[in-house]
Amino acid sequence: MKILMFSIRNDELSWIKDWEQDHPEISIKICKDPLDEKTVDQTQGYDAVSLLQHNRISEEILQKLSLNGVKIIALRTTGYENIDFNLTEKYHLAVSNVAAYSPRAIAELVLTQSLRLVRHVGILEAQEKQGNFTWQGLEALEIRQLTVGIIGTGQIGMTVAKLFKALGARIIGYDLYPRKNVSDILEYESLDTVIQKADILTLHTQLTPETKGLINLQRLKEMKKTAFLINMARGEIVNTADLITALKNQEIAGAALDTIEGETGIFGEDLSSGYEAPLLKELLSLPNVSITPHVAFYTQPAVKNMIIISLNTCEQFLKGNKVENLVFPR
Repeated sequence: MKILMFSIRNDELSWIKDWEQDHPEISIKICKDPLDEKTVDQTQGYDAVSLLQHNRISEEILQKLSLNGVKIIALRTTGYENIDFNLTEKYHLAVSNVAAYSPRAIAELVLTQSLRLVRHVGILEAQEKQGNFTWQGLEALEIRQLTVGIIGTGQIGMTVAKLFKALGARIIGYDLYPRKNVSDILEYESLDTVIQKADILTLHTQLTPETKGLINLQRLKEMKKTAFLINMARGEIVNTADLITALKNQEIAGAALDTIEGETGIFGEDLSSGYEAPLLKELLSLPNVSITPHVAFYTQPAVKNMIIISLNTCEQFLKGNKVENLVFPR
Protein backbone atom coordinates (compact mmCIF):
# COMPACT_ATOMS: atom_id res chain seq x y z
CA MET A 1 0.00 0.00 0.00
CA LYS A 2 1.27 3.43 -0.95
CA ILE A 3 0.20 6.88 0.27
CA LEU A 4 1.26 10.22 -1.25
CA MET A 5 0.93 13.21 1.07
CA PHE A 6 0.66 16.71 -0.43
CA SER A 7 1.27 20.18 1.08
CA ILE A 8 3.54 18.79 3.77
CA ARG A 9 5.14 21.28 6.15
CA ASN A 10 8.28 20.73 8.21
CA ASP A 11 6.29 20.61 11.46
CA GLU A 12 4.41 17.56 10.17
CA LEU A 13 7.48 15.48 9.31
CA SER A 14 8.21 13.99 12.74
CA TRP A 15 4.63 12.72 13.11
CA ILE A 16 4.75 11.17 9.65
CA LYS A 17 8.05 9.46 10.46
CA ASP A 18 6.69 8.07 13.73
CA TRP A 19 3.58 6.68 12.03
CA GLU A 20 5.62 5.18 9.17
CA GLN A 21 7.90 3.38 11.62
CA ASP A 22 4.85 1.77 13.21
CA HIS A 23 3.48 0.73 9.79
CA PRO A 24 6.42 -0.68 7.79
CA GLU A 25 4.04 -2.40 5.37
CA ILE A 26 2.84 0.99 4.09
CA SER A 27 5.00 3.22 1.90
CA ILE A 28 4.65 6.99 2.31
CA LYS A 29 5.95 9.67 -0.02
CA ILE A 30 5.73 13.36 0.83
CA CYS A 31 5.32 16.34 -1.46
CA LYS A 32 5.59 19.91 -0.19
CA ASP A 33 3.52 21.23 -3.08
CA PRO A 34 -0.29 21.06 -3.16
CA LEU A 35 -2.21 18.68 -5.37
CA ASP A 36 -2.85 20.47 -8.65
CA GLU A 37 -2.60 20.02 -12.41
CA LYS A 38 1.20 20.09 -12.18
CA THR A 39 1.61 17.53 -9.39
CA VAL A 40 -1.26 15.11 -9.99
CA ASP A 41 0.86 12.89 -12.27
CA GLN A 42 2.99 12.01 -9.23
CA THR A 43 0.07 9.96 -7.92
CA GLN A 44 0.60 7.21 -10.48
CA GLY A 45 0.65 3.87 -8.63
CA TYR A 46 -0.47 5.28 -5.28
CA ASP A 47 -3.50 3.93 -3.43
CA ALA A 48 -4.30 7.04 -1.39
CA VAL A 49 -3.55 10.76 -1.20
CA SER A 50 -3.54 12.95 1.90
CA LEU A 51 -4.39 16.63 1.38
CA LEU A 52 -4.32 19.85 3.37
CA GLN A 53 -5.65 22.52 1.04
CA HIS A 54 -8.84 24.51 0.66
CA ASN A 55 -8.90 25.26 -3.06
CA ARG A 56 -11.44 23.37 -5.15
CA ILE A 57 -10.23 20.07 -6.62
CA SER A 58 -11.11 20.08 -10.32
CA GLU A 59 -12.75 17.27 -12.26
CA GLU A 60 -9.59 16.87 -14.32
CA ILE A 61 -7.57 16.16 -11.17
CA LEU A 62 -10.16 13.76 -9.77
CA GLN A 63 -10.25 11.86 -13.05
CA LYS A 64 -6.47 11.56 -13.11
CA LEU A 65 -6.39 10.37 -9.51
CA SER A 66 -8.80 7.58 -10.41
CA LEU A 67 -6.89 6.62 -13.56
CA ASN A 68 -3.64 6.58 -11.57
CA GLY A 69 -5.05 4.06 -9.10
CA VAL A 70 -5.94 6.30 -6.16
CA LYS A 71 -8.87 4.95 -4.17
CA ILE A 72 -9.27 7.45 -1.33
CA ILE A 73 -8.65 11.16 -0.76
CA ALA A 74 -7.84 11.63 2.93
CA LEU A 75 -8.28 15.28 3.87
CA ARG A 76 -6.28 16.60 6.82
CA THR A 77 -9.05 19.12 7.46
CA THR A 78 -12.54 19.10 8.90
CA GLY A 79 -14.17 20.88 5.97
CA TYR A 80 -14.64 19.11 2.64
CA GLU A 81 -16.57 21.68 0.61
CA ASN A 82 -13.72 21.86 -1.91
CA ILE A 83 -14.59 18.40 -3.27
CA ASP A 84 -17.68 17.67 -5.39
CA PHE A 85 -19.10 14.33 -4.26
CA ASN A 86 -20.93 13.92 -7.56
CA LEU A 87 -17.52 13.80 -9.21
CA THR A 88 -15.93 11.51 -6.62
CA GLU A 89 -18.83 9.12 -7.19
CA LYS A 90 -18.29 9.35 -10.95
CA TYR A 91 -14.63 8.45 -10.57
CA HIS A 92 -15.08 5.92 -7.75
CA LEU A 93 -13.09 7.87 -5.14
CA ALA A 94 -13.75 7.77 -1.40
CA VAL A 95 -13.21 10.91 0.70
CA SER A 96 -12.41 11.21 4.40
CA ASN A 97 -11.75 14.12 6.74
CA VAL A 98 -10.41 14.73 10.23
CA ALA A 99 -13.63 15.44 12.04
CA ALA A 100 -12.00 16.70 15.24
CA TYR A 101 -8.26 17.27 15.21
CA SER A 102 -8.42 19.65 18.17
CA PRO A 103 -11.61 21.60 18.91
CA ARG A 104 -9.76 23.07 21.88
CA ALA A 105 -7.18 24.75 19.63
CA ILE A 106 -9.82 26.75 17.78
CA ALA A 107 -11.90 27.41 20.88
CA GLU A 108 -8.92 28.87 22.72
CA LEU A 109 -8.22 31.34 19.90
CA VAL A 110 -11.90 32.34 19.91
CA LEU A 111 -11.57 33.10 23.61
CA THR A 112 -8.25 34.92 23.08
CA GLN A 113 -9.63 37.16 20.36
CA SER A 114 -12.88 37.77 22.21
CA LEU A 115 -11.00 39.01 25.26
CA ARG A 116 -8.84 41.19 23.04
CA LEU A 117 -11.93 42.82 21.54
CA VAL A 118 -13.90 43.12 24.77
CA ARG A 119 -10.95 44.79 26.52
CA HIS A 120 -10.31 47.13 23.54
CA VAL A 121 -6.70 45.96 23.25
CA GLY A 122 -6.43 46.76 19.53
CA ILE A 123 -7.70 50.29 20.03
CA LEU A 124 -5.34 50.86 22.97
CA GLU A 125 -2.36 49.57 20.96
CA ALA A 126 -3.22 51.83 18.01
CA GLN A 127 -3.40 54.85 20.33
CA GLU A 128 -0.13 53.96 22.02
CA LYS A 129 1.69 53.85 18.69
CA GLN A 130 0.69 57.49 18.31
CA GLY A 131 1.93 58.35 21.81
CA ASN A 132 -1.58 58.44 23.27
CA PHE A 133 -1.72 56.47 26.51
CA THR A 134 -5.17 57.59 27.67
CA TRP A 135 -7.92 55.05 28.29
CA GLN A 136 -10.97 57.16 29.08
CA GLY A 137 -14.05 56.02 27.16
CA LEU A 138 -12.75 52.45 26.79
CA GLU A 139 -14.36 50.99 29.86
CA ALA A 140 -14.85 47.26 29.30
CA LEU A 141 -17.38 44.71 30.43
CA GLU A 142 -16.40 41.34 31.88
CA ILE A 143 -17.13 38.04 30.17
CA ARG A 144 -19.51 37.02 32.95
CA GLN A 145 -21.74 39.96 32.00
CA LEU A 146 -22.02 38.91 28.35
CA THR A 147 -24.15 36.67 26.17
CA VAL A 148 -22.16 34.55 23.73
CA GLY A 149 -24.02 33.44 20.62
CA ILE A 150 -22.73 30.38 18.78
CA ILE A 151 -23.84 29.51 15.26
CA GLY A 152 -22.98 25.85 14.77
CA THR A 153 -22.79 23.67 17.86
CA GLY A 154 -20.64 20.80 16.65
CA GLN A 155 -17.54 19.72 18.54
CA ILE A 156 -15.81 23.09 18.09
CA GLY A 157 -18.90 25.13 18.91
CA MET A 158 -19.56 23.12 22.05
CA THR A 159 -15.95 23.46 23.18
CA VAL A 160 -16.25 27.23 22.73
CA ALA A 161 -19.46 27.13 24.78
CA LYS A 162 -17.79 25.27 27.63
CA LEU A 163 -14.87 27.73 27.82
CA PHE A 164 -17.13 30.76 27.97
CA LYS A 165 -19.52 29.03 30.36
CA ALA A 166 -16.59 28.44 32.73
CA LEU A 167 -16.05 32.21 32.77
CA GLY A 168 -19.68 32.86 33.68
CA ALA A 169 -21.12 33.96 30.33
CA ARG A 170 -24.63 33.14 29.21
CA ILE A 171 -24.48 30.91 26.12
CA ILE A 172 -27.09 30.75 23.39
CA GLY A 173 -26.76 28.71 20.23
CA TYR A 174 -28.28 27.93 16.85
CA ASP A 175 -27.89 24.71 14.90
CA LEU A 176 -29.99 22.93 12.30
CA TYR A 177 -29.51 19.80 14.39
CA PRO A 178 -29.59 20.82 18.07
CA ARG A 179 -27.80 18.59 20.55
CA LYS A 180 -29.70 16.90 23.33
CA ASN A 181 -28.92 17.16 27.02
CA VAL A 182 -26.81 20.34 26.81
CA SER A 183 -29.18 22.71 28.62
CA ASP A 184 -26.65 23.07 31.43
CA ILE A 185 -24.24 24.65 28.92
CA LEU A 186 -26.35 26.54 26.39
CA GLU A 187 -29.88 27.46 25.38
CA TYR A 188 -30.96 26.94 21.77
CA GLU A 189 -32.65 29.88 20.09
CA SER A 190 -33.64 30.80 16.53
CA LEU A 191 -30.94 32.14 14.22
CA ASP A 192 -32.46 35.62 14.36
CA THR A 193 -32.54 35.58 18.16
CA VAL A 194 -28.92 34.46 18.48
CA ILE A 195 -27.77 37.21 16.12
CA GLN A 196 -29.84 39.87 17.89
CA LYS A 197 -29.02 38.93 21.49
CA ALA A 198 -25.32 38.04 21.30
CA ASP A 199 -22.65 40.33 22.71
CA ILE A 200 -20.09 38.01 21.09
CA LEU A 201 -21.29 36.18 17.96
CA THR A 202 -18.97 33.35 16.95
CA LEU A 203 -19.34 31.22 13.81
CA HIS A 204 -18.67 27.47 13.74
CA THR A 205 -20.72 26.15 10.87
CA GLN A 206 -19.60 24.48 7.67
CA LEU A 207 -19.58 26.35 4.38
CA THR A 208 -22.61 25.30 2.36
CA PRO A 209 -24.77 27.07 -0.24
CA GLU A 210 -27.05 28.02 2.67
CA THR A 211 -24.29 29.47 4.86
CA LYS A 212 -22.34 31.28 2.14
CA GLY A 213 -22.81 34.98 2.80
CA LEU A 214 -24.91 34.19 5.88
CA ILE A 215 -23.47 37.20 7.70
CA ASN A 216 -24.28 40.08 5.40
CA LEU A 217 -25.11 43.74 5.95
CA GLN A 218 -28.70 42.98 6.92
CA ARG A 219 -27.59 40.47 9.55
CA LEU A 220 -24.87 42.78 10.83
CA LYS A 221 -27.42 45.55 11.29
CA GLU A 222 -29.48 43.14 13.41
CA MET A 223 -26.60 42.70 15.85
CA LYS A 224 -26.13 44.92 18.88
CA LYS A 225 -24.02 47.96 18.10
CA THR A 226 -21.83 46.91 21.04
CA ALA A 227 -21.42 43.33 19.77
CA PHE A 228 -18.35 41.62 18.35
CA LEU A 229 -18.20 39.13 15.48
CA ILE A 230 -15.77 36.18 15.50
CA ASN A 231 -15.20 34.02 12.42
CA MET A 232 -12.96 30.96 12.84
CA ALA A 233 -14.97 28.83 10.41
CA ARG A 234 -14.88 29.68 6.67
CA GLY A 235 -14.25 33.09 5.15
CA GLU A 236 -17.15 32.95 2.71
CA ILE A 237 -19.69 32.77 5.54
CA VAL A 238 -19.10 36.50 6.06
CA ASN A 239 -19.50 39.06 3.27
CA THR A 240 -16.27 41.04 3.69
CA ALA A 241 -17.41 44.24 2.00
CA ASP A 242 -20.57 44.28 4.12
CA LEU A 243 -18.53 43.71 7.28
CA ILE A 244 -16.30 46.70 6.47
CA THR A 245 -19.38 48.84 5.88
CA ALA A 246 -20.90 47.74 9.19
CA LEU A 247 -17.67 48.43 11.08
CA LYS A 248 -17.27 51.88 9.56
CA ASN A 249 -20.92 52.72 10.27
CA GLN A 250 -20.53 51.43 13.84
CA GLU A 251 -23.24 48.83 13.30
CA ILE A 252 -21.05 46.48 15.39
CA ALA A 253 -18.17 47.19 17.76
CA GLY A 254 -15.47 45.02 16.24
CA ALA A 255 -14.48 41.72 14.66
CA ALA A 256 -11.87 38.98 14.84
CA LEU A 257 -11.26 36.91 11.73
CA ASP A 258 -9.07 33.87 11.22
CA THR A 259 -10.43 33.37 7.72
CA ILE A 260 -11.74 35.70 5.03
CA GLU A 261 -13.08 35.55 1.51
CA GLY A 262 -10.32 35.11 -1.07
CA GLU A 263 -7.60 34.15 1.40
CA THR A 264 -6.08 31.47 -0.85
CA GLY A 265 -2.65 32.60 -1.98
CA ILE A 266 -2.46 35.14 0.86
CA PHE A 267 -2.79 33.45 4.22
CA GLY A 268 0.19 31.22 4.85
CA GLU A 269 2.41 33.18 2.46
CA ASP A 270 5.13 35.77 3.05
CA LEU A 271 3.88 38.75 1.05
CA SER A 272 5.98 41.40 2.77
CA SER A 273 7.11 42.62 -0.66
CA GLY A 274 3.51 43.54 -1.49
CA TYR A 275 0.15 42.04 -2.38
CA GLU A 276 -3.18 43.04 -3.90
CA ALA A 277 -6.09 42.53 -1.51
CA PRO A 278 -7.82 45.89 -0.93
CA LEU A 279 -10.54 44.58 1.39
CA LEU A 280 -8.03 42.76 3.58
CA LYS A 281 -5.84 45.87 3.77
CA GLU A 282 -8.86 47.93 4.76
CA LEU A 283 -9.73 45.49 7.53
CA LEU A 284 -6.14 45.53 8.79
CA SER A 285 -6.26 49.31 9.04
CA LEU A 286 -9.13 49.22 11.53
CA PRO A 287 -8.11 49.21 15.21
CA ASN A 288 -11.22 47.27 16.27
CA VAL A 289 -10.43 44.36 13.92
CA SER A 290 -8.04 41.51 14.71
CA ILE A 291 -6.93 39.19 11.91
CA THR A 292 -4.94 35.96 12.08
CA PRO A 293 -3.92 34.05 8.91
CA HIS A 294 -6.01 30.87 9.32
CA VAL A 295 -3.98 29.61 12.29
CA ALA A 296 -6.76 28.75 14.75
CA PHE A 297 -5.99 25.06 14.23
CA TYR A 298 -2.23 25.46 14.61
CA THR A 299 -1.23 23.79 17.85
CA GLN A 300 1.01 20.80 18.40
CA PRO A 301 -1.83 18.41 19.33
CA ALA A 302 -3.82 19.48 16.29
CA VAL A 303 -0.93 19.01 13.85
CA LYS A 304 -0.26 15.55 15.27
CA ASN A 305 -3.91 14.52 15.07
CA MET A 306 -4.31 15.77 11.51
CA ILE A 307 -1.45 13.52 10.41
CA ILE A 308 -2.24 10.47 12.51
CA ILE A 309 -6.00 10.43 11.86
CA SER A 310 -5.51 10.99 8.13
CA LEU A 311 -3.03 8.13 7.82
CA ASN A 312 -5.05 5.84 10.07
CA THR A 313 -8.07 6.47 7.84
CA CYS A 314 -6.08 5.52 4.73
CA GLU A 315 -4.94 2.30 6.40
CA GLN A 316 -8.47 1.41 7.55
CA PHE A 317 -9.93 1.98 4.10
CA LEU A 318 -7.23 0.19 2.13
CA LYS A 319 -7.36 -2.83 4.44
CA GLY A 320 -11.12 -3.02 4.15
CA ASN A 321 -11.76 -2.15 7.78
CA LYS A 322 -14.37 0.20 9.23
CA VAL A 323 -13.47 3.80 8.40
CA GLU A 324 -14.36 6.24 11.17
CA ASN A 325 -13.94 9.48 9.26
CA LEU A 326 -15.40 8.62 5.85
CA VAL A 327 -17.53 11.48 4.46
CA PHE A 328 -18.08 9.89 1.02
CA PRO A 329 -19.59 7.47 0.48
CA ARG A 330 -21.40 7.57 3.78
